[in-house]
Amino acid sequence: MTRSEHETETLIRESLDRLAARAPDGRAVQEALARAGRRRRAPARLALVAAAVVALVVGVVAGAQLLTRPDLVPAAGRPVLAYGPGWLPGGFTEQYREGGPGITPQVRRWFAGPGSITLSAYSTADPEWSQTALKIASIRDQALVHGRVAMLTGSGGAAQLTWLADDEHVLCASIAGIPEARAVAQRFADAVTAEPVEVRGELRFGPLPPGLAERSAAVQGAGPADASTELTAADPARPSIAVVRATVGPNPLGMTGGAPVMVRGGQGFFVAPKNGSDAMVAVRLPSGRWLRVSGSRPEAELIAVADGVQLDPAPDYRWLGRATS
Repeated sequence: MTRSEHETETLIRESLDRLAARAPDGRAVQEALARAGRRRRAPARLALVAAAVVALVVGVVAGAQLLTRPDLVPAAGRPVLAYGPGWLPGGFTEQYREGGPGITPQVRRWFAGPGSITLSAYSTADPEWSQTALKIASIRDQALVHGRVAMLTGSGGAAQLTWLADDEHVLCASIAGIPEARAVAQRFADAVTAEPVEVRGELRFGPLPPGLAERSAAVQGAGPADASTELTAADPARPSIAVVRATVGPNPLGMTGGAPVMVRGGQGFFVAPKNGSDAMVAVRLPSGRWLRVSGSRPEAELIAVADGVQLDPAPDYRWLGRATS
């Protein structure tokens, strides 16, 4: 090694010694790093715990919504009826509501013994009712309802009063089994109000056979204890002809001669068409009530409709057996 190289090595060693002398103690550095790590880990642990709590809460809320949400699908099975009574004779209670999408008629019905009052609303877009104004104008037996010319027919214990509530709706008040029915029809019609009510039964259609769409939903019963819900489906080109009916009610009607079949994962029954009646499948639900699906369709299609029906956990049957809603 030359003198120059030795001097260079000496200078490097001295520089390293000076750096080492100024460096902090290794133990102190380790302790400082440990303290810093603990400070960083504590917020991190808190953040992880908070995230877990948020995830748990979100999961519980979502689960509760799935369990309690009544609208499994937005279906036409909950129509709104636009008109109601402002007056009823004593003793009459509402026992029937029906409606549907588009121009499907809206129907409400009250009973007292042999007497009945029916309020129906039709769309002037329906070809059958589009010329009602001309029919009213041409008839001799006219009356006034809310300042509009109406058509009054019938006598004795039966009468019907027909009038246009506006340019889009034809209303009919039909009276049966009541003395002086024409006078009752007039008073009833004069008191009709535009106060909407909902039809909320306990089932919805799931998938339907090709070419069919939901036509109507009806709820009926003398009271909540014997309430039933019925849906109909039809070809939209011929909506007045129901092709499939689905009903939930308390009684297993019409199952005489039924053959055992699997419906909704359990034993049901299939009744073949006979004497002009449609084929039908039926099954008892976990609630003890019965689901029936009938129509002029093959057995497999009726079973598929029954399997796809969705049950509403919160039907509204409170109005059944009351005078008004």
